[in-house]
Amino acid sequence: MTPVWLHGWPLDERMWERQVERFGGVAVNLYGRGNSIDAWAAQLLEEVAGDDLALVGASMGGYTALAIAQRAPGRVAAIVLAASKSAADGPERREEREALIERLAADGPPENAAPGVSIEDLIACQEAIRDRPDLTSVVTTFGGVLVAAAGTEDEIVLTEDAFELAGLAPDGRPYVFAGAGHFLNLDQPDEFDAMIAESLAL
Repeated sequence: MTPVWLHGWPLDERMWERQVERFGGVAVNLYGRGNSIDAWAAQLLEEVAGDDLALVGASMGGYTALAIAQRAPGRVAAIVLAASKSAADGPERREEREALIERLAADGPPENAAPGVSIEDLIACQEAIRDRPDLTSVVTTFGGVLVAAAGTEDEIVLTEDAFELAGLAPDGRPYVFAGAGHFLNLDQPDEFDAMIAESLAL
């Protein structure tokens, strides 16, 4: 099984340095690929070799993992959704993203943005997230292990969201990280690595 590490916004592939060192695989950069997550998935399927992929996605990376699995389910052995969802944004959340895009254009990148990522790429990713379709059908039909994880201090993806999502998958496994925020592997690296080792048998 080859892990593919898919980063969250506004971080980049460097958020996975610890996990790549321990578990191997490839950490990809999602910036500079336009404003369509489905298009990102198509590009990554061309770039990443192998038919036994374990897609580990944080937030935006989780949306990308589901888009990859929708396009090529036969190539995906496992999915880990770390603080991510399968549903599309509702009207209120879309409005929040529109406001965020306006702030990015006016004020520049957020404090936690990865160094070197352009405003144009940060905005394109928010547009891609805003416009993504509902991919719950990928979860309900996925034949491999599907992990849904959330931190108790995350205000974006709640722990109940993780339980609900895992409950939709034939082999869904919920994980809760007490005290963690949105980026689970950074907030609780030891616990996150233990989850990966257990779930993916790496």
